[in-house]
Amino acid sequence: MKNKQASIPRKELEKIYLMYSISQFHEAIKYIKLLNEKFPNQPLLFNLIGACYKEIGQLDGAVQMFQRAVSINPKYAEAFFNLGATLQALDQKDVAVENYQKAIDITPNYPDALNNLGNTLLNLGQIDSAIESLEWAVAYKHDFAEAYNNLGNAYNDSGKPEKAIKSFKKAISCNPSYEKALFNLALVFKDLGNREEFVENIEKALALNPCWGHAHYHLSRVKNYKKKDPQIKQIKQALESENLNSIDLIGLNFALSKVYEDLENPKEQFKYLNQANSLRKKELNYSIKRDQKLFSRIKETFTTPPSIFNLSEFQTKPIKPIFIVGMPRSGTSLVHQILDSHSEVKGLGELNNLNKLVVPLLKSFNNDIEECFSKKELLLLRDGYLNSHPILGIDENIIVDKMPLNFRYIGFILSCFPEAKVIHMNRDPMATCWSIYKYEFRGNAYSFNQEDIASYFGLYSDLMEFWKGLFPGKVYDLCYEDLTSNQEEETQKLLAHCELEWDDKCINFHNNKTSVKTTSSMQVRKKMYQGSSEAWKKYKAYLKPLIKGLNLYY
Repeated sequence: MKNKQASIPRKELEKIYLMYSISQFHEAIKYIKLLNEKFPNQPLLFNLIGACYKEIGQLDGAVQMFQRAVSINPKYAEAFFNLGATLQALDQKDVAVENYQKAIDITPNYPDALNNLGNTLLNLGQIDSAIESLEWAVAYKHDFAEAYNNLGNAYNDSGKPEKAIKSFKKAISCNPSYEKALFNLALVFKDLGNREEFVENIEKALALNPCWGHAHYHLSRVKNYKKKDPQIKQIKQALESENLNSIDLIGLNFALSKVYEDLENPKEQFKYLNQANSLRKKELNYSIKRDQKLFSRIKETFTTPPSIFNLSEFQTKPIKPIFIVGMPRSGTSLVHQILDSHSEVKGLGELNNLNKLVVPLLKSFNNDIEECFSKKELLLLRDGYLNSHPILGIDENIIVDKMPLNFRYIGFILSCFPEAKVIHMNRDPMATCWSIYKYEFRGNAYSFNQEDIASYFGLYSDLMEFWKGLFPGKVYDLCYEDLTSNQEEETQKLLAHCELEWDDKCINFHNNKTSVKTTSSMQVRKKMYQGSSEAWKKYKAYLKPLIKGLNLYY
């Protein structure tokens, strides 16, 4: 049907635009409905009323209006864009992508749509496509700060920190007050171990937004506070601010905990640490039963040992993976840096690839062990992993995946990758669990309560014994304390197990410039040090639930 929007008097449209611009959305909706009676089937009016519905949070109504607009005018690029943005807000990312693409097909020179498309693809893990879309966005609009920021995130996720830095700096040059870009730039420098640049940029971000709790938290992890540090007052003032979101409130409490740790005031330290963890646990509404069910499901899936396939039965690929597993804060980042320092090895950090592939399998299997371990399923999992980002396109044949929680999937690893090496990091249980409680691990829901951490450690220990019984001799145990005490000897054993020749660079791992996107990003830039596993002992009085829960593991 032909678009007749020109028949709507200009003064009527200007009145709607004015109401929209001063946030009189309900009044605008009423007025648009009156106009709709006079000028029916006008796609512009449906697009405008959809925009108003979106602003007042009626997203389903907004979707209906935008859909009506594009049904009347299938060449209405703006309505497709608005539909995509609303679907994105509803977390319907795949459908949002389709609508952004339709808007771009109609109007190729559409920077906003290209930016939103790229950002959505990035959230979906389609990094290469995201980069392409975002590069087009900034090509069409050279001062598009938001797109440069999103492009920086995409480059960073793709393992290209230098390109990420350039993009973030470009975003800042377009908008010097762009606090998100300053924050993101700071984090890249942190991952690269560049403390000076990290502090400089995150302090600029905090100057623009003094109540940014998440930024205060990140800064606190690299500082050693003295009594008169001006940031302490800034954190306290921020904590008194109204309308803090949960992320900032939790971050500020974690940051103050670190302040009082440095000031050697454990009473205040644990006051804020317990508050931060309590807030996060409440926010997540976490119960240990969730993980008990998952671990039980994993063990049920492996009730019967799988058939051992020969490597020749798989479609051969030159990639040989090394998986470093264990509890967080057990030394996985340290071993990753040691192996990545070897000339034949490429460390890829913490990949979520295996988790994305295994979880759907666990949900789909109905205790049918033959179905679970059919060659078809194993090949799909193997190929899905080896053909995923960022494994594709690397030059080295030996890769390291240091996602600690892959310990849950050791059975799948050894079934699908007979050539793989599995390195299991062991560390003193109290040292490990105290360190988990001390830091904010947003992705680990069990980590915000001492009893939960102890219970999860029990699940982990039980599952590791299960795997070792099922696959005897296939898991290499490496003790963190032994590694820090006897670095060269333990490094020699590690390399020998991984079938790697000796490389002196593995001893000097602290010189490795590889980006490290973990809590240990600064620590692994230092030479090996001893004694960290004893640090928890001075806090015994505050860790009674953890000590009681871990009693069985001493």
